Amino acid sequence: MVVGVTVLSVEVTPEPSRPPLAAVPPAEPLRRAERLVVLGDSTAVGLGDPLPRRGGWRGVGPLVAAALGVEAGGYLNPAFTGARMRCVLTQQVPAAVAHRPDVALLVAGMNDTLRPDFDAARIAADLTEVIHRLRDTGTTVVPVRFHDHSKVFRLPPSLKRALSARVAELNAAIDEVVAREGVPCLDLDRLPGAYDLAVWSVDRLHPSELGHRLLADGFTGLLAEAGFAVPEPVSLTCGGGVEPSAAGHVGWLVLKGIPWLWRRGREFLPYAAVIMVNSFRERKR
Repeated sequence: MVVGVTVLSVEVTPEPSRPPLAAVPPAEPLRRAERLVVLGDSTAVGLGDPLPRRGGWRGVGPLVAAALGVEAGGYLNPAFTGARMRCVLTQQVPAAVAHRPDVALLVAGMNDTLRPDFDAARIAADLTEVIHRLRDTGTTVVPVRFHDHSKVFRLPPSLKRALSARVAELNAAIDEVVAREGVPCLDLDRLPGAYDLAVWSVDRLHPSELGHRLLADGFTGLLAEAGFAVPEPVSLTCGGGVEPSAAGHVGWLVLKGIPWLWRRGREFLPYAAVIMVNSFRERKR
């Protein structure tokens, strides 16, 4: 007996060829910052974060240096109190260029806002030149844009409006340069707790130890985004500095703070008077 077998023909559609998997490029190794320079005014100097026993100031610079693993010989701070943006360019940048840093932090501009010859365009030009000279040495430059200091330092309404207006002009100039030059910039207005009294020293002009730690944390965060290694992240736990005594606070205010306010107040009042007159005219209208 012959059994018939029917063979079914099944047409198999071949799978489309797949492109080979693209090789995942290896992550670029993080850069090690071996040389750091801090430029600017009294905040860059470290005022508000006094050192225990030895005297003097610590502040944001040494905190960032420790976080980046920069050794003592690689750290330079030519900043000085009262410095304006032009001072940074003419008096601090030459030393910074000779140091050939990997990273330069810049805290300057607030002193300019209190002077009668304030010129936002000139500040922008000076900041641009600072960035160019340092970038020519392979330096990553990180400036700051400022908070509204009138919210920290209690002022009459007219003076508050005048200072806020000046800071806004300063920030607009800094923003223009940062956008054009493509450099990272630390926005102090957006720092956590920027307007809490705990982050300010007794004079309300300079950061406290916590304030300097917040600055250092903000700077190192931007540097990490820029590809730098941060082997020891900044701690926000205070205790490395020292709290001045009540007598020390009073002594600073009498010997340094009040004379400073008197000098800057006399220079700033003419501009504030213009703001007051304009505000009065607007209300009359």
